[in-house]
Amino acid sequence: MIRILVVDDHPVVRAGLVMMLGTQPDMEVVGEAGDGQEATERVGALAPDVVLMDLEMPGVDGLEAIRQIRAANASARILVITAYDTDERILQAVQAGARGYLLKGAPRDDIFQGVRVVHAGGSLLQPAVATKLLDRVGDLLRGDRDETLTARELQVLQLMAQGYRNKEIAKSLSITERTVKFHANILFQKLGVDSRTEAVSRALQRGIIKL
Repeated sequence: MIRILVVDDHPVVRAGLVMMLGTQPDMEVVGEAGDGQEATERVGALAPDVVLMDLEMPGVDGLEAIRQIRAANASARILVITAYDTDERILQAVQAGARGYLLKGAPRDDIFQGVRVVHAGGSLLQPAVATKLLDRVGDLLRGDRDETLTARELQVLQLMAQGYRNKEIAKSLSITERTVKFHANILFQKLGVDSRTEAVSRALQRGIIKL
């Protein structure tokens, strides 16, 4: 029997996953968690075979939870299931120690297979996810930076250049401030800078954006 911990901040999503996994004779959901901190604590208490982990959660997010869980138990088997399919997010999750990465909306059979593969010690990425990861790794090996900015990152960068604060950027793009901060951090990494001012300056110098 594969003992599973389901981690997601949306109760309805958690309930759906629990119900779906409960249809499999070789799977048992032994616990649930609504954020990364609770997930870390429940892994320590329950010792599940597989952790089904969302990434975007309040407080301690999924990435940090993966790092903490793996730091405490290097053999922990974590399968990410999230709505975020950006190449940077995928790479971060794999670097943190996730053994699989699925997108919400994946077919039920893909999720069942992912749980079984990760439990058996293997790794699993959806084809679209694998392609993005390979593309990102290739970019890193070539040293590419600004050429890899996504459309959303360019939107955030352009609004930064116009003097918008995170709250204003979030409102303008209909996303959360947390998501804006995530995109900002990725921008800093890709442009090799440490601040908004440096990011805007470098982007203007390279012609990535215009005022």
